[in-house]
Amino acid sequence: MTTSPAVDNNVNTEALLQARDALKEAPEAAEFVWKVTSEWEDGTYSRQTIEHFSGLGGPQQHKQAFTLEGDHPEVFASEDRGPTPVETVLAGLAGCLTAGVAAVAQNRGIQLRSVRATVEGNHNVLGILGGDPEVRNGFNDVSVHFDIDADASEEDIAALVAQSQKRSAVFDALANPTNINVSVG
Repeated sequence: MTTSPAVDNNVNTEALLQARDALKEAPEAAEFVWKVTSEWEDGTYSRQTIEHFSGLGGPQQHKQAFTLEGDHPEVFASEDRGPTPVETVLAGLAGCLTAGVAAVAQNRGIQLRSVRATVEGNHNVLGILGGDPEVRNGFNDVSVHFDIDADASEEDIAALVAQSQKRSAVFDALANPTNINVSVG
């Protein structure tokens, strides 16, 4: 009798499932607040810092501060010192969905060899430039394409992606209206 080698996508699904069960018993601890601070540098260039968040009933902190830069390309009369904010949104979607694929694959016993997500957002910039009041400021549509090499059937891979999409916080935030409150001072 041969045994299948253990699947190792380097995702600790046991810990994730234990956390899920613990949070079901204490739902108030499942309320998280994610925080990003943005500092304008000059022109359209800014630097975003991600360090603190809250959850599990109190303040939390990443092991290190993470910095993202944002700017606009030269075709918008800027200096192109970082990705545009809309590209950062697409990167967040790609990262969230890809992480989900890895976690779901680990939980379902599917060994991944490679996962590549390509995310494209179609965007008419006349809206943000004030050139046409009928054009929305955001994406017209977003498409995600996965290339996945795994020890699984095409149907099982499609199910991985579907489950990742179903559980993705970023997918949900983009696909559904989210209340945004803006204040000054």
